[in-house]
Amino acid sequence: MKKARILSLVLALIMLMSFALTACIKPTPDTGDDENNPGGKPAVFDLPYAEGTVLRMATGYNSTKTGLSFHADIFPEGQSSITLSNGKTYNVGDLKPTWVEVENVLKVDFEDKYTGTSASDQFKFWQDRLGEVDMVSGTASQLTENGVAGKLVDISKYLDHMPNFKAYLEANPIVRLSITGDTETGAIYFSPYFDGVNDIERMPLMRTDWVEKLLNGKGEFTADASKNLADASYTPYMPTTGTFEIDVVKADGSGVEKVTKNYTAAGNIIAKMNEELAKGAVTGVQAVNMLRTYIDTAYNGYYGENRADLFIGQNAAWDADELVALLRCVVANPQTLNGTDTVQGLFSREDNNNQRKVDMFRFAGTLFGVRGLESRQDYLYIGHDGLLHDARQEEATYVAIERMNAMAKEGLISTAYVKNEAGKTDSYLQNDNGFMHYDYNQTQTVYNETKLQAGEKYMAVLVPVARWNDGTGETFMRFTESWRSVKTDGWGISAAGVAGDNDKLHAALAIIDYAYSEKGMILMSYGPDEFIKTKADGSYVTFNFNGQQMPVIADSTYEELWSLASGNYTNYARMYLGSTLSFAKSQAFEYQCTHAVGKEGAGKISTAIGLGVIKHPELAITENPWWTSVPTVLPNTADENAKINELADLTSSGKFSQSKGKSNILIDFICAGYEGSTVGSSAAEVAAKVAAKVSDGGMGGETYLAYKNDAWDRLVEYYEDLNK
Repeated sequence: MKKARILSLVLALIMLMSFALTACIKPTPDTGDDENNPGGKPAVFDLPYAEGTVLRMATGYNSTKTGLSFHADIFPEGQSSITLSNGKTYNVGDLKPTWVEVENVLKVDFEDKYTGTSASDQFKFWQDRLGEVDMVSGTASQLTENGVAGKLVDISKYLDHMPNFKAYLEANPIVRLSITGDTETGAIYFSPYFDGVNDIERMPLMRTDWVEKLLNGKGEFTADASKNLADASYTPYMPTTGTFEIDVVKADGSGVEKVTKNYTAAGNIIAKMNEELAKGAVTGVQAVNMLRTYIDTAYNGYYGENRADLFIGQNAAWDADELVALLRCVVANPQTLNGTDTVQGLFSREDNNNQRKVDMFRFAGTLFGVRGLESRQDYLYIGHDGLLHDARQEEATYVAIERMNAMAKEGLISTAYVKNEAGKTDSYLQNDNGFMHYDYNQTQTVYNETKLQAGEKYMAVLVPVARWNDGTGETFMRFTESWRSVKTDGWGISAAGVAGDNDKLHAALAIIDYAYSEKGMILMSYGPDEFIKTKADGSYVTFNFNGQQMPVIADSTYEELWSLASGNYTNYARMYLGSTLSFAKSQAFEYQCTHAVGKEGAGKISTAIGLGVIKHPELAITENPWWTSVPTVLPNTADENAKINELADLTSSGKFSQSKGKSNILIDFICAGYEGSTVGSSAAEVAAKVAAKVSDGGMGGETYLAYKNDAWDRLVEYYEDLNK
């Protein structure tokens, strides 16, 4: 395999080009100003197809409610139609507004073949029947693998006829890197999907009013009643003695300053609590006062009486140990916080849905400085050595997961999560019974409007300080691996479906190209112009979003998304407009629909990112490869993919699945520990042995990683040649 030396050859070019990336990237089609087009008119898609060409679309997003057409289960019981804010009535089976508009613009007809499943299951359903469909949803890895096998059309062959898509790829080289399926030919087998680009994705969310209630004010915390802390299982992650400085954003957001964590003076809060627990019972009131004293001493009065700002302020500096101490205080003081005998600490959006439960180990990576647990592809990340590494094969992963299990043993993770029972964000917040989870800002903070009462607040907070090592030595910093790039789903063109029919082929290519035009990207995010606020002359009313003028949604659209989707933009767009199903989704629409509390938390995080206090992977090949975002897909050959697929434990449906209805042993470890786990580990086995079990103990991790690194080496070399 080639080493990191390859990376340095393309560093300068790619880093310069990567500055073109923004949260919503505007395409710049070739003007066509050459001898064939001396007038310099904008280039246009020029592959002909017959008007009214029928395309069979096995495409959608995860459920019957989020396809191209209105499904029966989207309407209220007993109804078979709905009238939207554009004044038009839609019946069961009718195309949604976005796709009616695509039909009108491109002069095609759609036949909806979508079965209403996840991208992975959708492709599996059609995989042996691809002659029956023309476009199909799938995961990036599925689409690339089957493209290499000849089952999907190589879109790259037609780029010269697709000016918008070509311009997008040329402006965004890391995107091209992420979707190249064959380094010999430069083949592209799917159109990428973006849910925003070059921005943070998931973040910690807390009941910030609870933090203030426990930590702020003069004197000691008092309460009429509290519970005792559970026996200690969690042990210190951060130092127990010494001092170190970390960068924080100033409280007013105006710049950066340094704050000292002084363990010599204050001790480690977990160590101190554990010492007291070893002596006997510790009440929730005592725990809160211990945490208050610790904050005052460790930070030398920096937070004053607003100690909650350690966790929720613009100048937050919290770490995993401090969070566990806070969680202990939360679950031991339900009488103060919600007036009952029970409150849950950490939870997931749906505590019995594997697709959502995996957010718990993603959060573990952020808490404990572990790369690969929130990767763009499988569990891979690029090390400082320039090679791919697999978090499933690394001891640090299982040390972090064991820490999460210790939290579960103490009752700091929701009972429903541990027992795989029903439990959802909305019910936790509505019932005043949940403190914190790790998720998307807009969809979760909308519950401030619908589920919380006056004075209650559920808000995103800054990511924690953790121990990170990028190869230059361990550093205490904030880093998030949850960074938006090419998503893991996309749409491909069925080779069998369009075989011998250039009308179908060209029409399918036209959809992809149009989706990356300026107008197409607005349509795929906002829906048709009927749902956008316009001026008297028909032009859009716009606002500044990340340095770019983007449309403002119509007042009636805003009212409707609340009435139909309780303010959840993504649900409204997918279920009723038919937008945001694939291609380039701008965050501009979503931002307008974000609750004021959501904007407040996101604003603090954005400020911290802008000032460099929160660091993240780069969508470029960096000098130190550790900082490079792993591509969403790698160009393995058909033979390599076949051999990778033989490693059943490591496939998308294996023991590390992140899909609904499947299982994941990392979740098993969080809930039950290593004893009796599905990898056969005993309680006595250490994390290193668990990692070795995945690597060379029968799961085939070493083989998997070797094939992935071979593809990565070829991809970097291909990119070097592409840009000579």
